[in-house]
Amino acid sequence: MSRATNRDEQRAEIIAAARSLFQRGLTHGSTGNLSVRVGEHLLVTPTGSSLGTVEADELSLIDAAGAHVSGPRPSKEAFLHAAMLRARPEANAVVHTHSTYAAAVSCLDGLDPEDALPPLTAYFAMRVGRLPLLPYFAPGDQVLEPAAEEAARTHAALLLSNHGPIVAGTSLGAALDAIEELEETAKLFLLLRGLPTRPLTPEQVRALARHGK
Repeated sequence: MSRATNRDEQRAEIIAAARSLFQRGLTHGSTGNLSVRVGEHLLVTPTGSSLGTVEADELSLIDAAGAHVSGPRPSKEAFLHAAMLRARPEANAVVHTHSTYAAAVSCLDGLDPEDALPPLTAYFAMRVGRLPLLPYFAPGDQVLEPAAEEAARTHAALLLSNHGPIVAGTSLGAALDAIEELEETAKLFLLLRGLPTRPLTPEQVRALARHGK
């Protein structure tokens, strides 16, 4: 497969994922951004774009440090994608949304900054695991970059305070699965708030990790 064909396919994959997120209400307006690793660079959605309308030829190319290489100006949060992929060399894609329930959880007071959501379901434990809550920074504030990179070394998913989730995956499909599971667990968490709950025990979580199921 030629390099050009491969890159065209990656662009098409990003657009298909963008449309899916937008059509299912996991992003709105011009919120949310996606990236895929392309050799030593990243393809990322551009600044000010809607995932419902962005086109393949509008994607930006950045380097591993987050610097703009070619194409339209990248999302102002592209540096977060670069930071996540630097920290996780096995990952090849990053998805960031402002999805309603995860964003709502990110606004709550009193969350555990080391683990913002309990493992309410097996699929959350498998696809997301522990979810660190990072402090609030204004969108595009690059002061967040070192904190995100440090947290991403040990966690594939992060929750940004008063903002939303960001997830790295081995593939774009894996990152989408994880961020959707995170959103559904945030919904369950809010629905169950104030009720007695029974999260998975640490032993049950470890068993899932051992069996890979």
